[in-house]
Amino acid sequence: MSTARTGEQSPEQHAADSHDLIRVHGARENNLKDVSIEIPKRRLTVFTGVSGSGKSSLVFDTIAAESQRLINETYSAFLQNFMPAQARPEVDVLDGLTTAIIVDQQRMGADPRSTVGTATDTNAMLRILFSRLGQPHIGSPKAFSFNVASISGAGAVTVERGGQTVKERRSFSVTGGMCPRCEGRGAVSDIDLTQLYDDAKSLAEGAITIPGYTGDGWMVRIYSGSGFLDPDKPIRDYTEAELRDFLHREPTKVKINGINLTYEGLIPKVQKSILSKDREAMQPHIRAFVDRAVTFSACPDCEGTRLTAAARSSKVAGISIADACAMQISDLAEWVRGLSEPSVAPLLAVLRQTLDSFVEIGLGYLSLDRAAGTLSGGEAQRVKMIRHLGSSLTDVTYVFDEPSTGLHPHDIQRMNGLLLRLRDKGNTVLVVEHKPEVIAIADHVVDLGPGAGSAGGTVCFEGSVEGLRAAATVTGRHLDDRAAVKESVRKPTGALAIRGATSHNLRKVDVDIPLGVLCVVTGVAGSGKSSLVHGSIPPGEEVVSVDQSPIRGSRRSNPATYTGLLDPIRKAFAKANGVKPALFSANSEGACPTCNGAGVVYTDLAMMAGVATTCEDCEGRRFDASVLEYRFGGRDISEVLAMPVTEAAAFFADGEARTPAAHRILTRLVDVGLGYVSLGQPLTTLSGGERQRLKLATRMADKGGVYVLDEPTTGLHLADVEQLLGLLDRLVDSGKSVIVVEHHQAVMAHADWIIDLGPGAGHDGGRVVFEGTPAELVAARSTLTGEHLAAYTGA
Repeated sequence: MSTARTGEQSPEQHAADSHDLIRVHGARENNLKDVSIEIPKRRLTVFTGVSGSGKSSLVFDTIAAESQRLINETYSAFLQNFMPAQARPEVDVLDGLTTAIIVDQQRMGADPRSTVGTATDTNAMLRILFSRLGQPHIGSPKAFSFNVASISGAGAVTVERGGQTVKERRSFSVTGGMCPRCEGRGAVSDIDLTQLYDDAKSLAEGAITIPGYTGDGWMVRIYSGSGFLDPDKPIRDYTEAELRDFLHREPTKVKINGINLTYEGLIPKVQKSILSKDREAMQPHIRAFVDRAVTFSACPDCEGTRLTAAARSSKVAGISIADACAMQISDLAEWVRGLSEPSVAPLLAVLRQTLDSFVEIGLGYLSLDRAAGTLSGGEAQRVKMIRHLGSSLTDVTYVFDEPSTGLHPHDIQRMNGLLLRLRDKGNTVLVVEHKPEVIAIADHVVDLGPGAGSAGGTVCFEGSVEGLRAAATVTGRHLDDRAAVKESVRKPTGALAIRGATSHNLRKVDVDIPLGVLCVVTGVAGSGKSSLVHGSIPPGEEVVSVDQSPIRGSRRSNPATYTGLLDPIRKAFAKANGVKPALFSANSEGACPTCNGAGVVYTDLAMMAGVATTCEDCEGRRFDASVLEYRFGGRDISEVLAMPVTEAAAFFADGEARTPAAHRILTRLVDVGLGYVSLGQPLTTLSGGERQRLKLATRMADKGGVYVLDEPTTGLHLADVEQLLGLLDRLVDSGKSVIVVEHHQAVMAHADWIIDLGPGAGHDGGRVVFEGTPAELVAARSTLTGEHLAAYTGA
């Protein structure tokens, strides 16, 4: 009886199939205000909202962070000690999580020895291939690695054997592929001595002009007190021996004022302390010094390949490993496809798959020897995607941070295909995104807002893309915004002539960039835009370049310290109270002694996440209690740092707190749309788009007539793009020339002049395929950009 009844009923859902949602309840990370949402699994969910509305806090700092923390907890305590410890996010319930794979926009490590090949393990496979098939055979895969130096040694060793101590002679050798002259960097540096010191002065008069070598600092004291040099003698009067000691002496132990120190010649000291670091990771003033003092040229011994002559002599099918790494990846994939050797068949299959993934993801124009630090944020993100494309894993949560960054509208269609493919394999795909083309393919949309910073952090809409269009949220209203092509364009006041540009893939490009107007340089990813703008425009006093390199800052850095705003504020406080400015810095004399000005006390719990508790003495205000008694305009320093930018701009504008220097900086922050950020907010809590605009605001103070901006719409919501265009217009109207490398159609439509590079990427690009006004580009439709701009504007 019961059997018949069961047959008539619809089969009940299995308990294991009921977990179809990722449930988040009460999320309070950063600016989130008790957010509760349910995200469908095995679907593509896009998170939208203005920059700073809490998207990354929800997706990366809550969902992905907790997933990774739980996975790390499955390892032994011993292994967890070696892993980054993550605190549990501020959230009440997180249910239904799956393994999260984060593909973010963090730039690749800027180590000078890191290349596209080493970062993706493609080099490792090529090294094995050449060590097995290369003729002549020169050794193991290490012999083809530019990170392994050749070493050999011999000596006596003592061995315990059968109760007796026996001495044996042992020798060893490792054959590496590192070029001994440039140590695997591919470039050698030549130092201009006139930039290191002024030979008319003595050490006591401050002859050394290197940043950080101040007259009373330890760096200079080692030289003047070493006994090798006369501190009162001008450097030009040094004897040959003194000059050799000053510039080239090997490390030597010296005693100065009873302290044991190491004395070293100035040139090796500079090479170790400054030149061994990557240029992109340097502070701006150090980078400016390196650019002045050092010329880098390709290593003459290895011709920039980083490899020894032996490594370059071993060939497979007439190609050396240096040739293979220098090839465009799409060409290298063709070459590997032509190899058929049964003994290495599994290796060739994986190598082909990896190289084909490069081409499929739109990075076929790169070469494996490209330095990883030179990749843009978007390129770095796509390089990280490569290892996941052919993965057999399913039921994984992939988390993407604006995957459309740095992509031409033509390339975004291809990226959309990849996201859908990952979803169709049974994965949950979470994407933080602003571009309407990516939002359009979503199965589910979560819109955060309504504003940014403290005005955001709530879910304004959850549902389908059609539902979002009809919703009254900021994203919903702007989703179908389409900029019209500019009818009347400004007339240029002059031109910046570039002749015979050959940087990277440019093919002897001759182009005149108009000045006094808004000029947009566009083209598909890899067509040569950045090479033309950053590599060919002569860097002079007049050019202010704002690139995509990330702002580096610790939790002690904030908008006030980064922009230099804190200096005039400290001086104003000091003057009003008759005390030292250093008292009003939480990183100096005014710091709370208990937490050293951090505002929180950190407790290290070994393999578990450290705990940060608000300092009880200063209650998180970071300053010593005595400092907070000093007031300026009725506020103490901690209250001023807690102000949002807009409130602070009004505070310092007039009245007794009037401080013109501070007001100027605050006005620039308001201009770039950061009015809601508080002055003392740690840089580590700012979103990518906010950091980009903070950098733009800082560079706007530089005195220059030409502004070069690299994709300023990165991380900007559709509504923020309008504000950015207003800012660019104000810059041009004030007599500046603005050159923008950009893919966003609204910026193209707003331009006075467009230079379109292409037609393709890599060696298929590098030519100017169009120059003229946006209206002419749309009318001609002769390029990929023209077609997409015409479709966007509905022309």
